[in-house]
This record gives sequence, structure tokens and C-alpha cells, in this order.
Amino acid sequence: MTHPYFFGTRHPRVLAHRGLIPAGRDDSAVWDNTAAAFAAAHAAGAEYIETDCRLTADGDVVLVHDETLERLSGDTRRVDELRTRELAALFADHGGLLTVREALEGFPGTRFNIDVKTDAAAQPLGRVVAGHAERVLVTSFSDVRRRTAVAAALQHGAAMRPATSGGRRTIAALRAFTAAHLSPARALADVDAVQIPERHGPVRLATRALIRAAHRCDVEVHVWTINEPEDMRRLVALGVDGIVTDRADIALTSLRSE
Repeated sequence: MTHPYFFGTRHPRVLAHRGLIPAGRDDSAVWDNTAAAFAAAHAAGAEYIETDCRLTADGDVVLVHDETLERLSGDTRRVDELRTRELAALFADHGGLLTVREALEGFPGTRFNIDVKTDAAAQPLGRVVAGHAERVLVTSFSDVRRRTAVAAALQHGAAMRPATSGGRRTIAALRAFTAAHLSPARALADVDAVQIPERHGPVRLATRALIRAAHRCDVEVHVWTINEPEDMRRLVALGVDGIVTDRADIALTSLRSE
């Protein structure tokens, strides 16, 4: 049965990758995964935002992709070494730091795809999203990590489990079953989506056979990170359900008639 996370939204789905940095903006002005980037995605019409979470030294679940701030600011300190107020000060001139709770409360009509980046963040994330399970999809490269977050949400009173997408082991099993012309139903039993790159090195992951196998199990396939309109349209024609993109504004226009 399809999770409510997917109810009442456009298909194919456009997931704004870490929000949206509007074209023409100085890359240093607004950082990804910030309040400003999310506001821009919302203003462009994005119904889904893909984001990432980690813990601060205070134990707050914040939306930051990288282990350190080196890519963003040259600061080599780890996110988990910094107090939340220190991070907030660093983000203040670059779009504004968000905790998961602030994002859920500040963008009440938005559905979030949250990638759990560390083991330490899994249970705290589950606690925070428990009251918003119908509009949260929990994902991670680690199946253990995303299952821990989902279990924590249920333990803390979620009316339903959050949606979830498979990690590396789930995707590997899906590929193996597909190649052997066997049903991947058992491997996909606890997921609502698989989120994959089109290719992993020389190996094409987003094949018509894999997509059809997932669909037979009522599981969506989302491909990341796709920024060219012709690639978006080609993948949707192949059967892909969602496009994760840095250019949600372009995707929403390009896929409007699909």
C-alpha cells in the first residue's frame, strides 16, 4: 500500500536537493540545507525537499550534509564538535541553520526526505519526526541506520511509520534479484522507495528492468542528482517516479506536462 507521504502530490516527483540556490546567486551567499535554500525551493513550487541530518555537540538534530564545514567555509571542525549556537552563528549570513524540528514546523506544507548521516543521529531523528511521520521519508546509505530512525519514531508515538527508502544492502539485493529474474519482494518489504544514482561507475543502476521490478512491489524509484532537463525527461520516460535535483525550478517546469 502506498504511504501517505506520496498522496496528493504531483507525479513524477521533484525532490529539491538540499533546497534550491537560485540561479545567478553568489555560491557563497546562500548555503545548501538552509532556511533560505528551503524557502527558495518552496517558492519555486517544490513539494518535496531532500536534506541531510547530523547531531551537534548539544545533541540537536541539524540539517547539514558534510561531516565538517570545510566545503562551505574552510572550517575543518566537525559538526558534532560544535555547539548549536556556534553553528547558527556561522550559518547566520548564509541562509540560516535549521534543526529538523524547525524545518518541519517552519515549512508545514512541505514533505521532507531526510538522509541520516551518522549512527548517532538516527534515534534523535526518529523522536523529532514522530509527530510528522506522514510527511517524512527517512533514508540512509545504511539500512541499519534508517531502520533505527523509523523504529524510534514509532517508539515515540508516531501514528504510522515514516516512509523510508532502502540503503546500500537493499539496493544491492534489488539488483541481484532483478538480474536473476526473481521477485525482490522480500528485499523491499520494509521500504517505500529506492533512491539511486543513474550509474555507479560503469554500472547502470536505473534500468527499465529494475524500475519494473520495484514497481511490482509497489516501491517507487527516485534518481539523483539530475540537473539537465533532457536527462530528467529521459529518466521519467524510462519509468522513474522521482528526480532529485539541484535545479528544482527547472525540473518543475520541464516535467510539468509529463
